[in-house]
Formats: sequence, C-alpha cells, structure tokens
Amino acid sequence: MMETSTDVHIESARIQKEIKDYLGLNSSELVFEFSLQDGKTKLDLITINPRHNQSFLFHSENGFDKIDALKRMMDYVKNYREQESSYTIQWMTKDEKQLHTSYFRASNILDSLDKLYYGRDRNTITVFSVVLNPVS
Repeated sequence: MMETSTDVHIESARIQKEIKDYLGLNSSELVFEFSLQDGKTKLDLITINPRHNQSFLFHSENGFDKIDALKRMMDYVKNYREQESSYTIQWMTKDEKQLHTSYFRASNILDSLDKLYYGRDRNTITVFSVVLNPVS
C-alpha cells in the first residue's frame, strides 16, 4: 500500500504532539522549523519562553525526510537529560536593563551559547555568566 501525503502529515502531527507532551510544553512554547540542507531535512526545535518572550534553540536534528527528522528528535528528547550537561546562562538584551536566567542542555559551553544566540545578532545580547551546573 502506498502512503498518501495525508498520512505523512498525520504522522508528522502525531510525533510533534508526542514531543510537546514529553517536554510538557504547549504549542505556543515550541516551534518546529524544517529546512533542506545538503539534500537532507534539518529540523530545528525552538522553545519560546513566555516570561521574557525570547526564543532559543532546543536542538537540531537531520533526517532523510520530515518524519525521519521528527523521529530522531523524539529519540533525542527522550534521552537528552542523560546525554548532555546542564548550563545556566545569565544574559540581558541591549534594549532592556533586566537580567535574565536561562537553562540549556548542551554538550559543551559553546553549544549552550549557540542555543542562546540562535536566530539573532550576537550583538543584541550581553552574556554575564555561563555556569556548568553540578550533576544531581
């Protein structure tokens, strides 16, 4: 039996809902951004923090197609707490004078900063500290 495009959309929506539920986030706090890169599908999972209304990269995955990228993201979401370190970053945007604290899971400090800076000009944010949190 050949899959129809509707099946792909239903499967895509199902996995996206599963990821949102697993992370405990609602639709307004999570964005699935797909792009093509070197013939593969790249999925950037972006979180939106409602407190300070800023978006950050949660994680990127590459797949053969949209469904493959989503399945790889689901695998990451289920295991990232064991695989990556926790970082606390204190930062401020140039146009406001309020210090913000954000938490990221990343393989190293540079990756945590890349997640903070994702999709924005690096000159718009001042970082005051990046701390590797102790393993609990």
